Amino acid sequence: MTMTFRSILLPVALLAAVSTFAARADDVPSICTDRPTKANATCTVPEGAWQFETDLGNGTRDAHPGSRTDTLYYVNPYLKYGIGAHTDIEVNWAPALRVRSKVDSERHTERGSGDTYLRIKTALYSGDNVSASIIPFVKAPTASRGLGNYRWEGGVAVPVSMVVGAGFTVTLGPELDALADTDGHGRHIAITNLVNIGHALTSKLSIAVEYWRQDNHDPSGRVKQESGDVALTYAVSRTFQLDIGANMGLNNATADRQAYAGMSYRW
Repeated sequence: MTMTFRSILLPVALLAAVSTFAARADDVPSICTDRPTKANATCTVPEGAWQFETDLGNGTRDAHPGSRTDTLYYVNPYLKYGIGAHTDIEVNWAPALRVRSKVDSERHTERGSGDTYLRIKTALYSGDNVSASIIPFVKAPTASRGLGNYRWEGGVAVPVSMVVGAGFTVTLGPELDALADTDGHGRHIAITNLVNIGHALTSKLSIAVEYWRQDNHDPSGRVKQESGDVALTYAVSRTFQLDIGANMGLNNATADRQAYAGMSYRW
């Protein structure tokens, strides 16, 4: 994973070097992002505002006896726009990724772009201690050959966030997906859930830990994935955030480890 970590750390170092030039705008609300963990935030981008969230290096390793797959996203941007007081529209497309696989002595590398995701997030309720949103989404099969399944897919997520005291916030992330069958002849459901606990360590630095699980009911065989995740975020300004994190697979069906760094900016 040497190249992966270099790809992650170099952009972060460059961003840190220029962070002192980030504009501060104390009269605007602080940026609120879906990064860096798998949990979705319940907040939406303010009406008329744009927000950009992306990985700046995201490396995953999945190893089994006799085989190994390393996946690297150089960037993985989300572009968001607030279309109403409680709704935003979000587009995600990874322009450059690399998948290296090794089976016994054979090696293979695929390079190209990823699928395109379109999401619409609407805040259902926003109170002092509890908030909830709904996020329907669709995946368009735009990935390069060898990097996708060439099928339309979609689903809906309903994140719920609760302030529980002492500076802690708990977010639940139920999600229901309609995924293409492995044999390509139909669709099945996958049920995802997570528990995310966030805590502010300082006025700028926050930590989140998370348990994530997905049950994929493919007709060829049910697949259960689980991971334990941790991430740090640093608020450079009220509109600019840096993050870094790691995910660890908790069973054989889940990738062994993933490390990433990223940034978010609103204007």
